[in-house]
Amino acid sequence: MKSSIQPLTEKPFHSIWVRIAHWIITLSFFALVFTGIEMTMVHPRFYWGEVGNDLTPSLFELPVSRNYKHGGWEKSIPFYENPNSPVSASRTYDIFNQNGWGRSLHFLAGWFLVIPGVFYILLGLYTGHFKKNIWPGIQELSPSKLWADLKEHFRVKIPVPVQSKYGLMQKCSYAIVIFIFMPLIIMTGMTMSPAITAAYPFLLKLFLGAQSARTVHFILSAALVGFFVVHVMMVIRFGFKKQMSLMIKGH
Repeated sequence: MKSSIQPLTEKPFHSIWVRIAHWIITLSFFALVFTGIEMTMVHPRFYWGEVGNDLTPSLFELPVSRNYKHGGWEKSIPFYENPNSPVSASRTYDIFNQNGWGRSLHFLAGWFLVIPGVFYILLGLYTGHFKKNIWPGIQELSPSKLWADLKEHFRVKIPVPVQSKYGLMQKCSYAIVIFIFMPLIIMTGMTMSPAITAAYPFLLKLFLGAQSARTVHFILSAALVGFFVVHVMMVIRFGFKKQMSLMIKGH
């Protein structure tokens, strides 16, 4: 006689749409980081304002390729006789230059971040995913609770949440990444596209120029890479196989 007791089915921890968006965005992120590093190697100088090049002062410069402070220029020639005249000079140094394919692949990979990201935001709002799992409650945001949770993370003694899938620091970090960093990094990336700013010139005013947008874009990118590194460390810390199974199979 067959038993009438049916085996319990495990409820998915992550919805299918969350998992699909997660992996598409992850692959896009890898492509964006790779091409972003390549473009930074081509021009490791960052500026503030509308324009900037090797012959204008920079906010900072990164020693990431042979293009760093190469100094391979002939004597600069001003276009006009006034002190603020733009200048030109012939390059005498064979710089590292792979910017063509890097920029093309970077902007292409960006759309694989934007499109799934938009669907993720819309579905997250529609299904209540953000309200239930991401947005921290008002009662959770007390300084004492934030400080206590932060100390536990530094001690790598992170408590397992009882009533929520995510702990307090997870909620805060995910909320900042999803609702602040990602929109800003997408908007600053679009501000560097002449085709987009030709149609939406307000972006240049919003970020005080294309070069300012590039600098903000780089800083946000570095912050996201830092978030990714910590995220992977936490995945390894709490069981890489188990956590990967959760994000692949949902259980």
